[in-house]
Amino acid sequence: MEPQRTRPKTEGSYGIPDDEDGLLSWAFVREKMADDETYWVTTTLPDGRPHARPVWGVWVDDTFHCGGGEKTRWVRNLAVNPELVVHRESGTEVVIIEGVAKRIEEPNSELAQRLDSAYEGKYGIQHGTPFFAVRPETVLAWSDYPEDATRWRFD
Repeated sequence: MEPQRTRPKTEGSYGIPDDEDGLLSWAFVREKMADDETYWVTTTLPDGRPHARPVWGVWVDDTFHCGGGEKTRWVRNLAVNPELVVHRESGTEVVIIEGVAKRIEEPNSELAQRLDSAYEGKYGIQHGTPFFAVRPETVLAWSDYPEDATRWRFD
């Protein structure tokens, strides 16, 4: 099923238009997420506070994938609560993905091999498992705020 593309809802003073003219296409999200080197990931600490950190990642099959060491705080956070937010470094050409991380552990799977190839092409190294695929629930994006502010909702 295709995601529902609409305007984000916020306080009226932000000036987000009511009509759908100027909404961004999914191609904007694809291009920006594929091109970046570093992304910000926010997870939830056991006591409920947010925990943000920069990570490397790759965009494969219209999905953001990243990985981290088993003992890192953010990976331990995901073991307890897989909900997270991914944000591009840019604050002007914005893509924010709110979703759930699915752990990928099979190192010899076709997907893991494709992810390692993508990492090698982008960063010059293979990453190795585990990877985390971020299944989006909501994606927010804009490049000319508020005129093109766009929200996608996934079922």
